[in-house]
Amino acid sequence: MAVLGVGVDIVDVNRIRKMAEEYGERFLRRVFGEEELAYCMRFSDPFPHLAARWAAKEAVAKAFGTGFTRGVTWKSICIVNAPNGEPLVVLKDGAQRFAASLGVRKIWVSISHTRDYAVSVAVMEF
Repeated sequence: MAVLGVGVDIVDVNRIRKMAEEYGERFLRRVFGEEELAYCMRFSDPFPHLAARWAAKEAVAKAFGTGFTRGVTWKSICIVNAPNGEPLVVLKDGAQRFAASLGVRKIWVSISHTRDYAVSVAVMEF
């Protein structure tokens, strides 16, 4: 395995909660895909889970070395779960094209959260 990039992010869960309260559905649908929302909203408190996905998207964007530019958008990075619960990165649209142009083979991601904070690290392999 050769590492192309590494990214890390930490998020205050209340920051995500406040943005959702202020901007509602518009905010949630701008940042998260349907599958991500469906997963998070099944919990009594979805915000730690939403914050964890936010952190993972940020970590992936940082691993690209460009952040949210060159076609990489919030919704072009999706964080889903494998049947065993492992978080997986699914790239779409501009992020998928940009990753292909860099020769990315796989993106490893780890996420964790408490009631107050969410953290993620992403490692991009080529």
